Order: sequence, then C-alpha cells, then structure tokens
Amino acid sequence: MSTDTLLRVEKGNAEPEELAAITAILLARAAATPEAATIPRSQAGWRRLERTPGFRGPRSWQG
Repeated sequence: MSTDTLLRVEKGNAEPEELAAITAILLARAAATPEAATIPRSQAGWRRLERTPGFRGPRSWQG
C-alpha cells in the first residue's frame, strides 16, 4: 500500500510530522481495542421494527 493513499487531508496542508502523529494515534487506538469487541455477536444489537408490538402504553419508556 502506498503511503500517499493511506491518509488524505481534506482541507489545509498537513506536514509529514502531523501525518505521522495522527497515524501513531490511530494505530495506538486500534491496538488498545479490547479483544471482546472484535468477537462477532450471535444476536443483533438492535431490534427490527416489524417485530415490536404495535402498541406501547402511554407511560412506556420505550419509544
């Protein structure tokens, strides 16, 4: 992979030192990610709207 396409500056001009600093930060954050976050779930973290009941009570905290 070419280093020219690794990061792209959208606005302004970044010096090589600035690009190196942001690259180091991103790599450190990626390395600090807990292993549990990378294991796929067996169930979705969201619910499908068509599977929810049609009526919720007026005092319900959901929705």
